[in-house]
Amino acid sequence: MYASRNGVIIPKEEAVVPITSREVQSGFYVYESLRVLGGFVTRINDHLDRLLASAKGIHLTHPFTKESIHRWVDELIEAEHIGDATVRITLYGGADPVLFIVPVELLRYPDSYYRDGVKAITFEGERLFPTHKSGSLLLNYVALEEAKRFGGFEALLVDRNGRVLEGTRSNFFAFSNNTLHTADEDLVLGGITRSEVLRCAKELGFMIDLNPIYLEDLFAGRFTEVFISATSMAAMPLHTIDDLRFSAPFERTRALHDCVRARQWQ
Repeated sequence: MYASRNGVIIPKEEAVVPITSREVQSGFYVYESLRVLGGFVTRINDHLDRLLASAKGIHLTHPFTKESIHRWVDELIEAEHIGDATVRITLYGGADPVLFIVPVELLRYPDSYYRDGVKAITFEGERLFPTHKSGSLLLNYVALEEAKRFGGFEALLVDRNGRVLEGTRSNFFAFSNNTLHTADEDLVLGGITRSEVLRCAKELGFMIDLNPIYLEDLFAGRFTEVFISATSMAAMPLHTIDDLRFSAPFERTRALHDCVRARQWQ
């Protein structure tokens, strides 16, 4: 198994960082996870644009270009003979920036998750630098572990104003009849799949409301379907948030999921 370090193909076990590094200890890095299907990387340009924008947003300077990173991804796919996989890019800052590209097993979810939905909990907390995909992941880790303790798949982060903004690894959406609600991108990470969800929503004739979803409105029964989105999951319905239940068949969410997956080859 291979990985790439600053464009050089290395054995995967050598893709390591020193624990004494201040940047490693501080989580001073940005990252992206790319979905590879049949050797084809979906939305690679969008992912690389976000990677570089995230680095700029936290003042992580580096010598790497979009073109060189793209080439290194292609070279690793060829060297590893990758068909289906997730490829994670991690860019550490500091005096000597380092960029790792590492393939891991492609995340797949059972059909039942999309048919019946999954469970989420709410968790009070706000991500640092919410519009950038950085290594400040302690909140995400603690919240997701709490969700797992209660048999949940995801934790939804609720800010100090009572707004349900996003999940620890996903964007969050809710339907009220024919209107799709989600927070604007000045409050959350501008997900690659999130943009596809919004594009598909327009194509399918849904209205879009880019205002944050308040916890009190959620539990007041204002919304008929809720779902999360990410590269690995497209659009996945939630059947439970804490003790609030939503009922299948989640037709609007399923329509968005099918549209997003169909667009991944475009």
